[in-house]
Amino acid sequence: MANGLELAGDFTHFQRKELAISQSTATETPVTPPTGLKSRLDSYFEITRRGSNFATEMRGGIVTFVTMAYIVILNPIILSGHPDVNGDMLAFPQVAAVTALTAGVMTILFGVIARLPFGFAAGLGINSFLAVSVVGQVTWPEAMGLVVVNGLIIVLLAATGLRRLIFEAVPIQLKLAITVGIGLFIAFIGLVNAGFVTSTGAASPPVGLGVEGSVATVPTLVFIITLLITGVLVARKVKGALLIGLVGSTVIAVIVEAIMKLGPSFVDGKPNPGGWSLSVPELPAQWVSLPDLSLVGDVSFGSFERIGALAALMLVFTLVFTNFFDAMGTMTGLSNEAKLADANGDFPRLKSALVVEGIGAVAGGFSSSSSNTVFIESGAGIGEGARTGFANIVTGLLFLIAMFFTPLTSIVPSEVASAALVIVGAMMMTQIKDIDFSEFSVLLPVFLTIIVMPLTYSIANGIGAGFVAWVLIRSLSGKGKGISPLLWIVAAGFLLYFVRGPIEAMLGA
Repeated sequence: MANGLELAGDFTHFQRKELAISQSTATETPVTPPTGLKSRLDSYFEITRRGSNFATEMRGGIVTFVTMAYIVILNPIILSGHPDVNGDMLAFPQVAAVTALTAGVMTILFGVIARLPFGFAAGLGINSFLAVSVVGQVTWPEAMGLVVVNGLIIVLLAATGLRRLIFEAVPIQLKLAITVGIGLFIAFIGLVNAGFVTSTGAASPPVGLGVEGSVATVPTLVFIITLLITGVLVARKVKGALLIGLVGSTVIAVIVEAIMKLGPSFVDGKPNPGGWSLSVPELPAQWVSLPDLSLVGDVSFGSFERIGALAALMLVFTLVFTNFFDAMGTMTGLSNEAKLADANGDFPRLKSALVVEGIGAVAGGFSSSSSNTVFIESGAGIGEGARTGFANIVTGLLFLIAMFFTPLTSIVPSEVASAALVIVGAMMMTQIKDIDFSEFSVLLPVFLTIIVMPLTYSIANGIGAGFVAWVLIRSLSGKGKGISPLLWIVAAGFLLYFVRGPIEAMLGA
């Protein structure tokens, strides 16, 4: 018994000594500057202080890239093939190149400044919003100009501290509902692009399954196979499941096309119902090429004149909100996973992280790759042990190398990529478990936020419906005391957005 007490006392003494050494290491400045590049990097990124090492950071950075690399394929599929108001479209190889470029630069920049292991790339949701809802009203350069304006606003909000105030003004239920709604919207886009859900051309039902109620084309069957393969990989927690599913199913699609010669869905302007909807899975003539970066700087701010200041501002408002909540929630979740957050959810260099995230939107708009933001897939690298921004250096360099392999991205058919959209949408749906539905004054605004997005094919409509319903239903049911004045202002802005057509007609008259 005495020996046990002595051992316990020695262990406690050892713990106290270790804690004292740890505290000393964390607070004292070395008397002599570190020597050698490795030592300087260790000191700058705080690798040893965070309980990591270079090998672990490199492995974590590679895993993060593997789980994020699908965006180099998926982003150009989402953005290309959608004509703007003038009928112009973004070229697939160009979008792939700038997607990899911007992801690489922003991931490295965030790692160097914020020193956190959070990878950056074109945000899913915003790119879909641009392709589906924005470019029908403006040109692609004008759409990217709106993304730049959105980014500048986010930088300003972060630098002044207003971003935190606005974030706190929106109830947590609506924040979660926005994420869930975007997930449903993304999944619906994937189902439509794959031909699994199609328009019936009738008033009721407006949509149906495949062709006349059945899966009737080989490309749609490939989508189903991809969805099942990727779903199993994700369920089994295989690292890089999305990328493996995309690559593996693309190989299947290439083999199918080589045997069956399905071709594109339109040949010389004539429909080919059994063909591939966007890109035909054929091996390119060359696999490696110099990246075409001609889209960089192709930005215009003429949308305010083309569609009017009110409509343009409401589009910017939607972009800001989508960027705002997605990034804030993702960074909070990742910092908690990496055990870098304190009891209040704050993490090291919070202000710098929020500013750089806004710069990601500016960079994404300037390069025509869409707003770049923090990727939740960074959690895979954190799971491998990444704790510092050094992992981002590794991830970013791999993205820059990927620029030279963009010809390979053109062989991925949208039916394959659409499965990834459905998987990502399902992942975003998980946030619904944290919403308290016990009060109907909460249930209805949340429900409207979620359901209006996919049914109207608009993120803006969903956010607006939720905000307006929240302030009206909560206040009229006697629970409006806790509603922030900022939320009232936002809801009023959305009311103007919803009736902007009649208002613009009156102003025009």
